[in-house]
Amino acid sequence: MGDFRRLTENMLVSPQLALEDVAAAAALGVAMIINNRPDGEDPSAPQGDEIAAAAAAAGLNYVAIPVGHAGFSQPQVDAMIAAQEQAEGPILAYCRSGTRSTLLWALAAAKQGESPETIARIAAAAGYDVSPVRPMLDMLSQG
Repeated sequence: MGDFRRLTENMLVSPQLALEDVAAAAALGVAMIINNRPDGEDPSAPQGDEIAAAAAAAGLNYVAIPVGHAGFSQPQVDAMIAAQEQAEGPILAYCRSGTRSTLLWALAAAKQGESPETIARIAAAAGYDVSPVRPMLDMLSQG
């Protein structure tokens, strides 16, 4: 099974999913998979269409919000918030290591009013460091 790390009751993050991880996520009650990895980043890894097909077969919703090496944008943060609002249960977001998924979750949480200190503590408990986006967290949390 994949390395699923829980951030909140309804948000998990993971490194790159294998196709069999989708069924494992469904068995845990995950309702939506969010792909934060651009297609082609690792040609040997399952690409978005393969994960989307596995998600559909498992009865899960699938959303792609790719985050490349250019960093994070307001439309990506808004797309993450929209996906969370549409989800009918727990979400599993993944990228190469889980870091981009965690950072995007953190930015969305800050925009929704969560304090940067709380976000940093939650991420650290799951093994992730939000310091690369801390200035953005501070800015977003202030509205």
